[in-house]
Amino acid sequence: MEEFFELVAARRSIGKVTQEPVPREHIEKMIAAGNWAPSHHNTQPWKFFVLAGEGRNRLGKAYGEIAVIEKGEGISEQERKELYEKAYKKAFRAPLIIAMACLPTQEERIIESEEFSAAAACIQNMLLAAHSLGYGSIWRTGKPSYHPVMKKLFGLGEKDRLMGLVYIGKPDMVKEPKRTPAEEKTEWWLS
Repeated sequence: MEEFFELVAARRSIGKVTQEPVPREHIEKMIAAGNWAPSHHNTQPWKFFVLAGEGRNRLGKAYGEIAVIEKGEGISEQERKELYEKAYKKAFRAPLIIAMACLPTQEERIIESEEFSAAAACIQNMLLAAHSLGYGSIWRTGKPSYHPVMKKLFGLGEKDRLMGLVYIGKPDMVKEPKRTPAEEKTEWWLS
């Protein structure tokens, strides 16, 4: 039991990883861990997209397209090209990216925000699984994640949301823990 608490306390967001490929059996274990996250009414509102090798090209193109769109009109062709290439490279910061989308169940009894919370728990399970297998990982979002180009890339509907891109690989950095003690964030209401 103590191993679990040590695992949770040792996990870090690791943004710098090597390009060593991640074996399929490890990818499947991470996804399976995510799939066991809790969801109200057991809706399991997640969908996984595994991007590795050349499969990251489509994500790179989306990053590039978004960067150019966001910059707007009035830039030179050279600036456009440089902007696109810089953004394109974001898809290659890790040998494996698991994109995870939330497809909220469209039933009256389902509260949409609970679907997104369940999807976040799914990603946390994947991050812990990656760490337990010896990988560094980081959950990336940011403006491009919410752009219509990303929705189109992943074939998401109007109510669906890309919850994030989990970049995974062998760690190429060490990150020291920084946490405010839980005692400073806890109120005890015992009577």
